[in-house]
Amino acid sequence: MKYGFVKVAAATPRIRVADTRYNAEAIARMIGQAAEAGAELLVFPELCVCGYTCGDLFGQDVLQSGASEALLRVAQATEGKKMLVFVGVPLRRGGVLYNCAAALCGGEVLGFVPKRHLPNYAEFYEKRNFQPYCGENTRVEWNGVSVPFGRKLLFRSRSMPEFTVAAELCEDLWVPAPPSVSHALAGANIIVNLSASDETAGKAAYRRLLVSAQSAKTVSGYVYADAGDGESTTDMVFAGHNMIAENGAVLAESELFCNGLTVSEIDVQRLAFERRRINTFYEPSASDGYEVIPFSAGGSGERLTRPVARLPFVPEEGAARSARAESILTMQAAGLKKRLEHTGAACAVIGISGGLDSALALLVTVRAFKALGRDVRDIIAVTMPCFGTTGQTRENSLRLMKELGVTAREIGIAASVRAHFADIGHEESVHNAAYENAQARMRMMVLMDIANDNGGFVVGTGDLSELALGWATYNGDHMSMYGVNASVPKTLVRYLIRHEAERLGGEAEKTLCAILETEISPELLPPEDGKIAQKTEELVGPYELHDFYLYHAIRWGEAPDKVYFLAKQAFGGEYDAKTLKKWLKNFYTRFFSQQFKRSCLPDGVKVGTVSLSPRGDWRMPSDASAALWAEQIDRL
Repeated sequence: MKYGFVKVAAATPRIRVADTRYNAEAIARMIGQAAEAGAELLVFPELCVCGYTCGDLFGQDVLQSGASEALLRVAQATEGKKMLVFVGVPLRRGGVLYNCAAALCGGEVLGFVPKRHLPNYAEFYEKRNFQPYCGENTRVEWNGVSVPFGRKLLFRSRSMPEFTVAAELCEDLWVPAPPSVSHALAGANIIVNLSASDETAGKAAYRRLLVSAQSAKTVSGYVYADAGDGESTTDMVFAGHNMIAENGAVLAESELFCNGLTVSEIDVQRLAFERRRINTFYEPSASDGYEVIPFSAGGSGERLTRPVARLPFVPEEGAARSARAESILTMQAAGLKKRLEHTGAACAVIGISGGLDSALALLVTVRAFKALGRDVRDIIAVTMPCFGTTGQTRENSLRLMKELGVTAREIGIAASVRAHFADIGHEESVHNAAYENAQARMRMMVLMDIANDNGGFVVGTGDLSELALGWATYNGDHMSMYGVNASVPKTLVRYLIRHEAERLGGEAEKTLCAILETEISPELLPPEDGKIAQKTEELVGPYELHDFYLYHAIRWGEAPDKVYFLAKQAFGGEYDAKTLKKWLKNFYTRFFSQQFKRSCLPDGVKVGTVSLSPRGDWRMPSDASAALWAEQIDRL
């Protein structure tokens, strides 16, 4: 596939123990199914050409010969398929039997990877039949061809170098130092595991944890193929627990006791970016002793089966979502609490507009004061109606301050702004940037002076989405003494307010719900028929799109064409391609042109994976050009 996505599959065929011909045909059929699904990488279970549970039959020449013939048949099944296939096979070399992963592509065996760690405890007795391999890479004669054999083999796509694969087998994952750690450091972005992990009560959850954790630790994709129906049930049962993970997230997982294909896509470009970003990942000598084996693979189609979240900053529904909200709100409050303690501020001053951001900032400030054991009446909340204020937002702000028990003040600023217009010679009928920003800066001056008058400081309300787009008045709402929402994007603001509304209940919940239903606006232009005239999302674009673009462009460093591709996957049924492209270009244009506002941001706590603080995650020249990014968008 395009944009660094590799379609991968874990396969569990129904086999017959020791019936290598039957198994070879079953494996060949699944290779065909995977090819039809567009898979570029396919992984089968451990020893699947004969069955993991053959016991002392492994020592029989008949079984070994049958396994070799079966491998030849399976290799033939890969001819004409642009797919790298790993299949489990016993392999005799130098009078010793090894438990191996055979890598196949284009009708050939590319290499054999022997198992390093053989379990010999409880129900496992692999050392009875196999030897662990601890040596360096060498070669083995197989079917008249010299084939690479060893623990340090990397299989690299000729067309996409990031598509580099290495193998480990079952128990290799369960040991303290799995081979996959060395494989990843040597350059493998995808680890495959050919496994025969029997099922016991509770083991699936532990196995899932191991796979996801190892993919996170190695910053890799991990394809785990497990033995299933067809293995002997004399003393064990196998459930075919197949999983595909990427950097800690399980992308796809099979049902237990249900043989078949498990398919998803691993983003090797994203993995490569993350490894470059983490400067502790690099190990100069890690590739020593590794042999790189090229292969040719390529799938078809552009539709992803892996989920692409429309709201990447917002956790999924359920109990975990509530816990995440509490975690974020607690972090925001903890940051503000420390600043209040350190400065010895007598009060906190905050402007309340009746909108989302100021509501969240006030909720966080109340939490911080309660954590300090301080009276919330030391929070001075100020609403400052002016030319664009509607009755709805004014009423929402007054109700919210009352329900939270803070000290509420209402200061109309229209007269002050008109006096300022007279000072600078601006006609009030001219609704330009000066008309709008004079109001925003007057509001900030009022807040700052109240803070000075009462020995306190101003709590900022601006959020991450506004900072990314530069949708803030420089030295107006852009400024504060501490920005509690600085790393909270608009889509997450909504979710946090809804969480607090449900937690508080009563009239506070009703007020917060009314704020959630209010059109997003800075209210700097006069209302029309008493309703908000200046609608932010009509001017700069839908925040759900901009937050999506922000996440993919900044967190993962993805190019505009890939961000656009992903947006079509996530929003295809809601926005047409033209609209997605329009707001994508708008995002990049604003993001580059408004960096000067982010270069001098107040302090603010980081709560997620994206922050635009010039002291933290994001360092960018204020005069950087967006030309390369814009050109790519124009070519879409």
